[in-house]
Amino acid sequence: MSKVARKVLFSGHVQGVGFRMTAVHLAHDLPLVGTVRNLGESQVELVVGGELRDIDTLVERLREHFGTFIRTVDE
Repeated sequence: MSKVARKVLFSGHVQGVGFRMTAVHLAHDLPLVGTVRNLGESQVELVVGGELRDIDTLVERLREHFGTFIRTVDE
């Protein structure tokens, strides 16, 4: 399998809710590398590299964990 890099933008009520620390926690068992940072007032940027299935797993975990706090996910 080949490794890929992806930038994902989450928008909504994603700041002030522990999004960045939670992203790190939810990725702890996945062989991924990357960063997560706040952008503007209502966006968080996740830049992540690894196997596509592992990246998809992390994004799905974030969607499930934050639910309605996330308005949109742009990949």
